[in-house]
Amino acid sequence: MISSSRFVVGRRKYAIMSLRGRNRQGASSSTSSSSAFESQTRSERGFLEAESSLEASFTAKGSEKAAGILSYLGTRNPWPADITKNDAVWLLDNIAFRNKNGHWQAEFVSAVFEGKPSAKIVDYVGDVAKLLGLAKGTKEEAVVESRIVPFVTEILPGRQVHVNIGESKQRLRLGPGGRNGISSDLKRLPDAADGATVVSTADVPSGTGGILEMKTVYVEPEGWAVISDVDDTIKITQTSDPTGILRTTFVSDPTPIAGMPQLYAYLQSVVTPAAPWFYLSASPYNLYPFLREFTAQHYPHGQLILRDSSWMTIPGLLSNLTLGTEEYKVDRIKKVHSWLPKRKMILIGDSTQSDPEAYGDICRKFPGWAKLVLIRKVTDIAAIGTEKKNEPERFEKAFKGVSK
Repeated sequence: MISSSRFVVGRRKYAIMSLRGRNRQGASSSTSSSSAFESQTRSERGFLEAESSLEASFTAKGSEKAAGILSYLGTRNPWPADITKNDAVWLLDNIAFRNKNGHWQAEFVSAVFEGKPSAKIVDYVGDVAKLLGLAKGTKEEAVVESRIVPFVTEILPGRQVHVNIGESKQRLRLGPGGRNGISSDLKRLPDAADGATVVSTADVPSGTGGILEMKTVYVEPEGWAVISDVDDTIKITQTSDPTGILRTTFVSDPTPIAGMPQLYAYLQSVVTPAAPWFYLSASPYNLYPFLREFTAQHYPHGQLILRDSSWMTIPGLLSNLTLGTEEYKVDRIKKVHSWLPKRKMILIGDSTQSDPEAYGDICRKFPGWAKLVLIRKVTDIAAIGTEKKNEPERFEKAFKGVSK
């Protein structure tokens, strides 16, 4: 059985599960339970209707310029294209770890797309504004236009990006990217001290836009680490409501959950500033600049892990946050475990999505790795099935077979 207690931070209630020892045998997966919650929420909150109303205008066009078979090959593409001054490049912050041979390495993620958004951006903004009931020419509509750009800018598959690593003379080649314009490469790095932050820059032509600078934090194999959900755990997103997601993403000022910045500052003081933080969200990579700025303003620095699907589609944003979140999060946390299997992990999430089920799966797969699980019991947003999602039976089922 799970020993569950509660505490209050900023008037928000949490379930706390302190875990130790070995897991019981024969625990079954709770995927069906989280899928049922997803289906109920999507049906009763009108997600399909909202997605259908946006589908006609938000059709991904990035593949039109790269319809050739080579764009399917990703890093195996024999004829990658270089970056031009008309492109935009994003370099994502990451965590460096020691591989099995003791060498430093890190996963480098980059994205490449055209430097200017689609000429139809006015139509796209109008569709979102109409769905949210915004009047034309308002300040809110202008905010929508600025934030919607990453969703209406054509992706550029098959591009390779060169990166200069810190003050060293090492130069890495990232990519080429696949059909979604994103590349993911494990690269060996020069030596650095535990907790060191190395700033690297994209080696691109003058005039290239985007996020051309990234931070790599070096962490040794042992110590503490934190994996935190983002939406409705540390940031108000209203993931149980389609218009709520669109409003908090494209209109409202990004708002932290009350008490969470203070809690995370306290946790950082306990696990030491050198402990790595991972922010795991089911949002697509389109939101990386938005979420990076938000976490930098309110929370300890860490690596953002986002979905690489549904690039250039707002309906995809809605489906990403409400479909298959358990499987996605389990897969990404397994990757973190492969990097840092000896770290003592703290897992933090909320009850609106499938965080309890995902974290329960991880606790069963890797006994003893997670030392503490915190689940925010969400009661302050309009959500279908909120009471059922917060029932003790749900948490008991999600963590079935996990020892105290």
